[in-house]
Amino acid sequence: METSVELAGLASAAAARLIDLLATDGWAAVKSSVLSLWRSAHPERVEEELVDARGELLQARQTGDGQELQGLLVAEWQARIIRLMATRPDAVDELRALFGEELRAPGTPEQQITGSMTLEAHVTGGDAFLAGRDMTVTRGGQA
Repeated sequence: METSVELAGLASAAAARLIDLLATDGWAAVKSSVLSLWRSAHPERVEEELVDARGELLQARQTGDGQELQGLLVAEWQARIIRLMATRPDAVDELRALFGEELRAPGTPEQQITGSMTLEAHVTGGDAFLAGRDMTVTRGGQA
């Protein structure tokens, strides 16, 4: 049985892949399969929301604002996929089958959880170091 961290990673990867596909010509080929995931939970509403998201994303990419919107859409659909997996545990295998090999091996070092993060520091009279991942700080030649 998979842990909640592994399922969150799966949802994140699936949402990122979904949004990547949404803005490509390949969307038409996977659209019906994506909608079948939500077959027991208002697939018509999901279809309408995906159509809207696709239109917004394509328009944002034309104006150069696609990256920010893409991150927001990934977060939104990640939450939806987590809710879907909570109500339909069988959807986990369907997600892996639909979105490919990169979702098949939870917990491997190659698996990445994607999303957005905002870091902010307010410092008076000192140093601030912020990182979303690994960081090395060197002072005077020593780490």
